[in-house]
Amino acid sequence: METTLRGVGVSHGVAIGEVRHMGTAVLEPPAKQIPADEAEREQGRARQAVEAVAADLIARGNLAGGEAQAVLEAQALMAQDPELMADVERRITVGSTAERGVYDAFAAYRALLAGAGEYLAGRVADLDDVRNRIVARLLGVPMPGVPDSDEPYVLIARDLAPADTALLDPTLVLGFVTEEGGPTSHSAILARALGVPAVVALPGAGELVEGTVIAVDGSTGEIFVEPSAEKRAELERAAAERKAALAASSGPGATSDGHKVPLLANVGGPGDVAAAVEAGAEGVGLFRTEFLFLDDSKQAPSEAKQVEAYRKVLEAFPEGRVVVRVLDAGADKPLDFLTPADEPNPALGVRGLRTLLDHPDVLRTQLTALAKAAEGLPVYLEVMAPMVADRIDAKAFADACREAGLRAKFGAMVEIPSAALRARSILQEVEFLSLGTNDLAQYTFAADRQVGAVSRLQDPWQPALLDLVAASAEAAKAEGKSCGVCGEAASDPELACVLTGLGVTSLSMGAASIPYVRATLAKHTLAQCERAAAAARAADTADDARAAARAVLSGE
Repeated sequence: METTLRGVGVSHGVAIGEVRHMGTAVLEPPAKQIPADEAEREQGRARQAVEAVAADLIARGNLAGGEAQAVLEAQALMAQDPELMADVERRITVGSTAERGVYDAFAAYRALLAGAGEYLAGRVADLDDVRNRIVARLLGVPMPGVPDSDEPYVLIARDLAPADTALLDPTLVLGFVTEEGGPTSHSAILARALGVPAVVALPGAGELVEGTVIAVDGSTGEIFVEPSAEKRAELERAAAERKAALAASSGPGATSDGHKVPLLANVGGPGDVAAAVEAGAEGVGLFRTEFLFLDDSKQAPSEAKQVEAYRKVLEAFPEGRVVVRVLDAGADKPLDFLTPADEPNPALGVRGLRTLLDHPDVLRTQLTALAKAAEGLPVYLEVMAPMVADRIDAKAFADACREAGLRAKFGAMVEIPSAALRARSILQEVEFLSLGTNDLAQYTFAADRQVGAVSRLQDPWQPALLDLVAASAEAAKAEGKSCGVCGEAASDPELACVLTGLGVTSLSMGAASIPYVRATLAKHTLAQCERAAAAARAADTADDARAAARAVLSGE
């Protein structure tokens, strides 16, 4: 009998297929004691397993490329964390086996993170995955991973680590559903990059019986268990209509009455450029530069290496706009040569621009490399700082850009509520704002974006978050400057209309979402978008805001 479940839709599209479950997690190793004379051998086994897992993660990243590569390289650094390894070796010294030492050391670190309430996006799920891979290698059992299947299926998991999501084969994995995660978790972001329909934060997903046919609607978050023939036909018809609308939509982003809304791509490196160009991106709204710095956590990349990488992206968008975010280190992206190892709460400490201002040589080299990369190109280069809190931060960044001889627009990301509330003050120092809605939601609601239990607070439809977007856009308009959105909120087509109605001047998202947003914007006037925005802000909950905006956009 058909039943309907609801989670959080994070990647557009409809998938219909049989359920297959993720491979079972590694069992807890037995807690047996070893003789003291075996400690050195066990420590060697642990070190070898850690290095092998790190190498495997890096290899997976090289295969995946783009944004996934940066995520997996960060996981490899996590596996090699010197403090964690020291704890593993200490536990082995007092009698633990290598596998038990790894298991207990990672469990202690996990508890520390959870207890501190840190906003470390993907950190806990990623940490669990690293632990499972190391323990599996030590026990000699198969690695946790996606099931083997010759037939297409819908993947069900408690959560999906980036190492699994990055290499999913979309010809076999029709879509996926997880119990944990949120709309801005690593798995959600990578699902959108792959173009795989996905629903996260679905309670009881693991109870779906293997082989059961389900239909996954990645737009609404609905799961239809054993859908009727009528329901399947309805979903397939809707999917076909959506595909036709996407195919018919092309050109620059705009509302039906001609109000221009440039649609830009979020890229994690040169590997993401081809998909962005194919999707018709009008430029890059967020060029994450961390991928270069994660190659070697011990030192910053040379100026020459940076110039080469930046120029590859800039050359792909002649006469287009490319917005580069300078290094955003700290919190879930620690770098040994930059970030302190003993901060009690890194997400609320020295991260982003604060890190760079503490290491002006690193910032200067990056800005100089960007200036050289843009020389002779007709591209419109814009450079922005992450985690700007106030006008003092904005001035320090703008001064550094000028001192480096950078001929570009300087901007500030709005990821902290203080920046949204005092946006007009910040705009006295910089020329544009870019809203990072993922972190802005985390800091506004004190809700880790990887924790399924608080996913409703990570919903970008939350009226309080829309209020902060509106405050930023209104400040930019008053100053005659631009205010874009580069967070995952921009990838929701209906929310893109609302953001446009709030006064946002450009939208940047994963390349796979651009056709959906373009087609939806083209169906509505600016006045409709403004009415939808007003209706959403007048609501008290995210669900009510979504429903109110949808009613306006559908003409109800």
